[in-house]
Amino acid sequence: MNDRNQTRISEIYLLGFQNITNLKNLLFLHFLFIYIVTLTGNLLIILLVMIHHRLHTPMYFFLSLLSSFEILSNTNIVPKMLTVIIKEGDTISFTACMIQFYIFSASTNSECFLLTVMSYDRYLAICNPLRYMSIMDLRLQLNLVFWPWLVGFLITAVVLVTYLSLLNYCGPNIIDHFFCDLSPLLKLSCSDTSMVEIQAFLFSVPVILFPFIFIVVTYIFISFAIFRISSAVGRKKAFSTCSSHLVLVCTYYGTLISVYLFPLKDNSTNLSKVISLLYIIVTPLLNPIIYTLRNQEILAALHKYSSAYFKS
Repeated sequence: MNDRNQTRISEIYLLGFQNITNLKNLLFLHFLFIYIVTLTGNLLIILLVMIHHRLHTPMYFFLSLLSSFEILSNTNIVPKMLTVIIKEGDTISFTACMIQFYIFSASTNSECFLLTVMSYDRYLAICNPLRYMSIMDLRLQLNLVFWPWLVGFLITAVVLVTYLSLLNYCGPNIIDHFFCDLSPLLKLSCSDTSMVEIQAFLFSVPVILFPFIFIVVTYIFISFAIFRISSAVGRKKAFSTCSSHLVLVCTYYGTLISVYLFPLKDNSTNLSKVISLLYIIVTPLLNPIIYTLRNQEILAALHKYSSAYFKS
């Protein structure tokens, strides 16, 4: 036992998706296509918000930041996942694994806070429209942008990753997943991981549960405000500005809560992988699709610049 404790693993083998020999090429092409579409769509949103003056509003400012989070979290995991799929498993250094987990956790935490900020922005716009621009001034916008980054990255860096790095990892060095997540990493440690698990759960409550409750409450008030609008056109317009964000919240928080607040049992590893794909692959893809197809201002900006490009 002592010899085992003295041996620290230097690399980790990611199993990925097992028994997919006949499907690996199809899965690889499928996920590669989704990754390219996700990057293109989110970069397009950022570019349109930057260059189109009618999109220089708080809602689209927060949307462009959300797109940047999606690009960061997607690029952190998907390229390595594609390698794992095509090779039916691949190695990653222990340091790279910890870095991947840090970026994943930090961007996830920050995105939870940002989705909360976006719900507050919609609450002000619909429930307090006359004072919206005076309240949501540039200073408040910058504060609402700064704190999600700071709190999300500091909580992960100072607390979770620090404690993880202090554990003794002595094998086995195999993770039955397609990326370095918390639960698979803890299984590699021969130290007592109970404190890390407790801390991870305690921090998931203010990072996941409290923002989710805040979003639910704001949308209750938003619903009441929308029902009080006398015009059917006005109600439809008000609801359309919130529906895209609401779809993202339901998908993103639904999967996060099921994975981290109510984790599956060990024999549900494959189901856990599928659920993880929802917030790693599907949600970043949904962001540009629903905000592009359901948003008239973004569609108008896209039509304007695409028409100018093809005419030139």
